[in-house]
Amino acid sequence: MQRGGGKNTLATMRIITANLNGIRSASSKGFFDWMKRQGADVVCVQEVKAQETDLTPTMLAPGGFRGYFSLAEKKGYAGVGLYCRREPDAVHRGFGSHEHDGEGRYLQVDFGKLSVVSLYLPSGSAGPHRQESKYRFMDLFLPQMRKLRKDGREYVLCGDWNIAHKEIDLKNWRSNQKNSGFLPEERAWLTKVFNELGWVDVFRTLNQKPDQYTWWSNRGQAYAKNVGWRIDYQIATPGIAKKALKERIYKDKKFSDHAPLIIDYHHEL
Repeated sequence: MQRGGGKNTLATMRIITANLNGIRSASSKGFFDWMKRQGADVVCVQEVKAQETDLTPTMLAPGGFRGYFSLAEKKGYAGVGLYCRREPDAVHRGFGSHEHDGEGRYLQVDFGKLSVVSLYLPSGSAGPHRQESKYRFMDLFLPQMRKLRKDGREYVLCGDWNIAHKEIDLKNWRSNQKNSGFLPEERAWLTKVFNELGWVDVFRTLNQKPDQYTWWSNRGQAYAKNVGWRIDYQIATPGIAKKALKERIYKDKKFSDHAPLIIDYHHEL
């Protein structure tokens, strides 16, 4: 998509990722009306919380987009989707984990040498059994990420990773060091993703400021006071990460307990 004007017009690709906390709920709050105005090329969504029969024509193909989904077998639970302006060359559902593929946590579309993934890591906050599922996901997904890094393609892995990486990435980091999402093992895993495997936290290459959050608890006045966590990411291979131009966390309107993360890349899809 061409953005800008005059002779210096860049061909840019806009990718948005948003945890909807229920596609029907987000739709009723105006998410799709907003999405259609954003000039995005690809929109990744997580926590769809719906079965295929629940998806309306607007949810399946909103204004020039076509939707692709990997939905959970369990009703009203998890599930990811991808909206594309251009028809992808290929669509891949799941990454080979029977447990997690049945929960709809990985969906990949390919455009030439670039792949965009909508990803939803398990949350461990519901109790020890869910934290164990999260650890199993992490154990299986790390070798998958190693494999992807070696296959010669560029990737942007978008979604709710349910981990705040560093102290700057959540307001109350001191009181959350024993809570899921900021446990030492989770943070070390993300450090390995970046430092050992060579993936890039694209947002942080463009914005190193504090108080940049994408999720807020519904308790108290967390959103109003910006007491949040940065747990939604676009994590990319170095080649495409270097082409990132501009980032934005959209907070003008609230569609769920997460805010959409928008990143523009100097890349023609």
